[in-house]
Amino acid sequence: MLRNSNGVSRLDILDWLKDPAAHFPPQRHADLTEDGVTVRAVAAKLGVSRKVAGTHLGLLARLGLLRTKRIRYRLYYRRDEIRIAEVARMFEKGW
Repeated sequence: MLRNSNGVSRLDILDWLKDPAAHFPPQRHADLTEDGVTVRAVAAKLGVSRKVAGTHLGLLARLGLLRTKRIRYRLYYRRDEIRIAEVARMFEKGW
């Protein structure tokens, strides 16, 4: 699924995570930039369930585009800039 019913794509999620402080509310137990954002925050922004948001984030993490960090009982997601740059170079070369 490239776009959900609200017209938001996984590329939009990656874009939001470039500057999470501009797109997500502050979190109590983690820094948005250093630690990332929770499934709950992404679900709220997308207007979908946590399960659906978790599916999107999980796919992006399995592809290596996102890194995860566990703090207390929550998993936080942030961009893996090195991997994203590698993928971008592959597409530039005509993969």
